[in-house]
Amino acid sequence: MVERNPENEDSARAVLASELRHLRRKSGRSLAQLADETNYDRTYLHRLETGERLSKLPVMEALDRVYETGDLLVRLWKLARLDAFADRYKLFMKYEAKAVIMHKYMLGIPGLLQTEDYARLVLSSAPSLMCPDELEELVAARIGRQDLLSASPPPSVRVILDEAAFMRPPADARIWRDQLSHLIGASELPNITVQVLPFAAGPHDLMGGSLSLLWMADGAAVAYLEGNKSGDLIEDPAEVGQLRLSYDHLRDMALSPPDSIAFIKQLLEDSRP
Repeated sequence: MVERNPENEDSARAVLASELRHLRRKSGRSLAQLADETNYDRTYLHRLETGERLSKLPVMEALDRVYETGDLLVRLWKLARLDAFADRYKLFMKYEAKAVIMHKYMLGIPGLLQTEDYARLVLSSAPSLMCPDELEELVAARIGRQDLLSASPPPSVRVILDEAAFMRPPADARIWRDQLSHLIGASELPNITVQVLPFAAGPHDLMGGSLSLLWMADGAAVAYLEGNKSGDLIEDPAEVGQLRLSYDHLRDMALSPPDSIAFIKQLLEDSRP
């Protein structure tokens, strides 16, 4: 669920908006001049300065270059991004940002591996009505999380995708082909492994939910169990250890990485006109 409260002066989002206004005024630029320098719409830039929009990482990078502020705005944006997520998920995201190893079992394609168009389609499927700005803010927040995959050094990521993740392709075939291609491309990175758990593998004790296991640089580990509308962060070492055993068993049941990619490539081939 989105928490939108740009008027809260203590929020990271409000701090970012205030800093954007301050930097532009200090530089003596008008919004029109800034729009010319960054190639972003004047109205859009104004809404960033009022906190109505959260923006995306490339916008903050461009503004950091214009104002010569190093990575100040990028760092503020990363904090403000957390405002787009409910409290129960924020602590997990903080762990995720620091994790050096991630193991995930997912019933759907995880946000970390979604294309922007696919993320927009999934998020817009929620029954609650939202305005276009709210939707774009959710999309920006979800896609923005993916920058942790390109950290230096990047985390080691293993994702086991249930076959169910591939059984509800969107009506727009292009979006689906782009998403499948994106998964294949991600799997070719040295730090990302993708596996598919076929229906033929049979029942297992993680059915009905998704699991994320995260390890920090100091060896500490946490788990996040997620249902359709709920999530539970687990920090107790014994419970995390039991979930790791469940995950290891699931990994043994899944297709090998090469066979998994062959499975996805076949789906991509079948989706072509």
